[in-house]
Amino acid sequence: MVTRDPRTYELNPFGRLAIAHAASSVGDACLTVSLAGSIFFTQSVGQSRTQVLLYLLLTLAPFSIVAPVIGPALDRSRAGRRTLMAVGCFGRAVVCFLMISQLDTVLLFPLAFVALVLSKGHAVAKSSLVPTVVRDDAELVEANSRLSLIGVIASVVGGLPAAGAVAIFDARASLFMASMMFAVAGFLAVRIRAASRPTAPETVEERAELAIPSVVFAGTAMAVMRGCVGFLTFLLAFLLKQRGEPAWVFGVVLAASATGGFVGVIVTPRVRRALREESILAASLLVAAVVALLAARDGGTLGAVAIGFTVAACSAAGRIAFDSLVHRDGPEHLRGRAFARFETRFQLSWVAGALIPVALLNVLDRRWGFFVLALTLFFAGLSYVAGLRSRGEWSPERRASPPPNPHELTDGTD
Repeated sequence: MVTRDPRTYELNPFGRLAIAHAASSVGDACLTVSLAGSIFFTQSVGQSRTQVLLYLLLTLAPFSIVAPVIGPALDRSRAGRRTLMAVGCFGRAVVCFLMISQLDTVLLFPLAFVALVLSKGHAVAKSSLVPTVVRDDAELVEANSRLSLIGVIASVVGGLPAAGAVAIFDARASLFMASMMFAVAGFLAVRIRAASRPTAPETVEERAELAIPSVVFAGTAMAVMRGCVGFLTFLLAFLLKQRGEPAWVFGVVLAASATGGFVGVIVTPRVRRALREESILAASLLVAAVVALLAARDGGTLGAVAIGFTVAACSAAGRIAFDSLVHRDGPEHLRGRAFARFETRFQLSWVAGALIPVALLNVLDRRWGFFVLALTLFFAGLSYVAGLRSRGEWSPERRASPPPNPHELTDGTD
């Protein structure tokens, strides 16, 4: 009788991170649908606007905790990142369970705040864990791309049943689903491999090494893109509700966005074989700007669907290009730290962008909103290209790799 080694069926380190990330993304989708169903769709535009504005302002606060407190704590422990990811999942499981009985009370917002703090810490821990679960730095970009694809798919998988539960029952049903998924994600996170050794605190010299112009320019461009995603998300949500659009229109726009993100993640790695990372990032900004301008002229539901699809696809493409650029130009020993730092910055940009349409809801209509979006993306794209050209670093096509140095091919022995 032939027996199999049970270790054959064990997931590799990246697989464990990926499945934990997938479960957490399903939980995030359920939580998002729950909050949307409780503070957005069930109330008037004015009430929704006030509560969502408060929710977004509370979202900014976690970054004051994540950056100065959580970052150094992660550096001092081998299992710090894994522990933080597990705590983030288990904590959100408890918070979602408590929310079930507090949807109609003022306690909903403190609970939402706690969930946001845990979510931001989880995101930073996940980004920092990636370099510890791949075999070498050459796999970092592919690993981040796979996690992005997994996140998109898991969000759709979690969002559709949650939306159905809200439609049939209420937001409490999707909160219960979120609580269960976060609990599962927590158990999966505990099984992620710890780092081989603690990370030393960042020095002044290392901080200077990360300030490479190509990475700084790309990080700024990507931050603008993420801000535009947040801006568009809430602009469409409130304007569609203000016009009294039926629920299926929201569903179509969300489906278009999810499809766009999926297409961006699938296509970009292939495009990257022919074009430089800078070209992909610049094209992501400018293509989204053109479609936003056309959507501003259309002003209808078709334009909303088109811009939702395009911005999601371009954001996914830009993020993959940015990850690849950090891998290409960033110091090898600081890549994990760089990914974690920029992840925090991008999430902050998303929240800042989302605040604008919520605060200026009475000023912006759909056409003007799309026009402002187009101008912002055009300015960011052209500024990014101009900045690279001023330093002589702009070249649309992907450069061929230089021939290897024969002296680097030796193993150091005579």
